[in-house]
Amino acid sequence: MTSWSPFFETPWYRNIKEALTPGKVMRTFRENRAMTQTRLGELLGGIPRQHIFNMENGKRPISLNTAKKLAKLFNIPIGRLLT
Repeated sequence: MTSWSPFFETPWYRNIKEALTPGKVMRTFRENRAMTQTRLGELLGGIPRQHIFNMENGKRPISLNTAKKLAKLFNIPIGRLLT
């Protein structure tokens, strides 16, 4: 009989989680909501689309303030958005 292990404890999930940068997490949640970068920037208080693009692609860090807003908007733990 094989033992069942929770999904979040599988080696596959741990590898995927390590590969997901905060920017990729941000992009995934944005795209899952069919939201443009422009619209996300508006919801975050007027952040330019280029800044959203740069955060998603790891060229600009996600600030603590922005991470708090994203966590609330996407209903996820803030730790998923910080390095």
